[in-house]
Amino acid sequence: MAQEKISIVLISEHREDLQMAGMIASVGAVSGNDVSVLVSMNALKYFLKGASDKAPFAGQMGEILERKKAPSFRTLFEQAAELGEARIHPCSMAMDILGVEWRDLETFMKEPLGLTKFLGDAKGGQVWSF
Repeated sequence: MAQEKISIVLISEHREDLQMAGMIASVGAVSGNDVSVLVSMNALKYFLKGASDKAPFAGQMGEILERKKAPSFRTLFEQAAELGEARIHPCSMAMDILGVEWRDLETFMKEPLGLTKFLGDAKGGQVWSF
């Protein structure tokens, strides 16, 4: 299989969106694809050290994921980074607005990235937004 470039913009605070983005990142990365994720806006708070992974549900599927004890979206992103070498970046603008320091983020997070750089790197590949 040819390597694909997969870029994911993650801004949602809803469990279903976070979960789907995590699944795409982990499956894509473990399958040998070049995966990059930009975590921004409402999603960034879930990537702070010690933050809860109990995101609000957007609908019935979120409730089912919780009840069936599906792997945490944060676990999926961590596996994507560790097993598949996905690059998961916090958005530098969102960090500035929220007063978040890099040391406050989960250890699997890469260096902060701006949207301009992220979009430039994403050129020619798949871009997903959640």
